[in-house]
Amino acid sequence: MRKPYSEEAARWLQHARDEYADADDLRKRGRFYLALFHFQQSTEKALKAYLLATVKSTEALRTHAIGDLVATASAVDHDFQSITSAKRLDQYYIPTRYPNGLPGGVPSRFYDDPVEAAEASRLAGGVLDLVSRKLGS
Repeated sequence: MRKPYSEEAARWLQHARDEYADADDLRKRGRFYLALFHFQQSTEKALKAYLLATVKSTEALRTHAIGDLVATASAVDHDFQSITSAKRLDQYYIPTRYPNGLPGGVPSRFYDDPVEAAEASRLAGGVLDLVSRKLGS
């Protein structure tokens, strides 16, 4: 039997929070390529939690694109238009994980900018805050 959407959303949001905390720890340790990927992942999961709770459908689980998830959430609640810049985190979905995602580069060496990682943290944190407020948790 499938869990109620509210319970499933709570699981997704908890995982998003945990992943954000892990990403921030990686950022502080200078492991920027991993931090960037996990900031993207925590944002994706937080948005999916919101959509599970409000739209009550698993359709949103099929995409990994934050831009698409923000657009869907914005159609439900216009407050999500304030986080459209979070779509920039989509650029970290593939190239932070695979050497062939960077022409001639190695992700663990290429991503070396603490300012970039701090901005990713800010974007992801903003999404988590908004989703948490909207879901009352």
